[in-house]
Amino acid sequence: MTIRAFAVTLAASAIAFSSSVAGQDAPALPEEPLGAVAPLPAIYPSNWVIVSDFNFNAIVDGRGVVVDTSSDNQPFKGMFRASQFASILSSSTKPEIYTAESFFSRLSEGERTDAITIWDKATLKSKGEILLPGGKRQQIVTYKNTFQFTNNEKWALVTNFTPAHSVTVVDLDGRRVLGDIELPGCSMVYPTGDRGFTTFCADGTLTSIVLDPDGKVSSTVTTKPIHDIDNQAMFAMPAMIGKTAWFVTYRGMIRGFDLSGPLAKPLKKDFSVGAADGGQPEWRPGGWQVIASDANGRLYVLMTPFGREGSHKDASTEVWVLDPASKSRVARIAMKGPSVSIEVTREASPKLVVARADSVIDIYDATSGAFVRTLGNHVAFNPLTISAM
Repeated sequence: MTIRAFAVTLAASAIAFSSSVAGQDAPALPEEPLGAVAPLPAIYPSNWVIVSDFNFNAIVDGRGVVVDTSSDNQPFKGMFRASQFASILSSSTKPEIYTAESFFSRLSEGERTDAITIWDKATLKSKGEILLPGGKRQQIVTYKNTFQFTNNEKWALVTNFTPAHSVTVVDLDGRRVLGDIELPGCSMVYPTGDRGFTTFCADGTLTSIVLDPDGKVSSTVTTKPIHDIDNQAMFAMPAMIGKTAWFVTYRGMIRGFDLSGPLAKPLKKDFSVGAADGGQPEWRPGGWQVIASDANGRLYVLMTPFGREGSHKDASTEVWVLDPASKSRVARIAMKGPSVSIEVTREASPKLVVARADSVIDIYDATSGAFVRTLGNHVAFNPLTISAM
């Protein structure tokens, strides 16, 4: 008998033996139907968040992940595509999620297409798309403020970079592009008033745009320089409390802007996150999504003791809790590991959701600071931004 014939005979004997033993000890397992998928609720619970998984090892295969922060054994509820430096918006008025994405005809080269994809919250299946003009959507590591709602979530604002900055206004209800607004020298969008937005400009000014019912510019107002970019540059993603946007600077100053009216207005008094012992040389904010808020009006800031020039993207070891009403720090929460992004759920008893530098997601009690659970590193490859429901 050849070696090959012997191997075939041995394998056949093993299969026959296994089948015989299985038949004696237990009934055959029933066939499991394929494609059995449980739908998600059309309105997500307040303990859920959406995590933007940038997926650095395969950026063309980024995704959004729906996460149950209260689950010990099944936090991963589902995912949807968010390709090539995508940005994500979750509607609070419709059962839809939107991704501003980019694609190339040959995966990483060829003809480029930019689009907003509309996803059904219950099925996480795409239900439509809106093509964006010019292949110019801004492609940077994910920031929330490159893609924002305005006009009561009927419209979306998409930032472009050519390298001049512009903003595309998109009618989400009508599934069509309304037009582009040229804003060279500025960046990011912050919804302002009922139907408009504000952008921050490189000379330290703010420009506020009011849009007419057709999505065209109705008025433009630019302030005098109001922030010191050289000494107190601000992290681009604020924490929102009502219509007030709270920013933190690289050196730990908190600045508030009232966005309720057609013009963004800086609040009169800035305040510091505070100081503490152990700085090497000093405590400063550090990470990616470094500031968050809760429904009670408190602010949460990621802090590193190794603060220095250029440390603003470094992972942090603590979260400092601030009361903007009294302009004081009220708590410090030690992290389980170096962390880069935070969000706070909108539950009655809120949770602090923390994405660590090693891609682990940890959950804390936002009120007491107590560690609750870890979701491990199985939820996302590279969690960057986190959005509460």
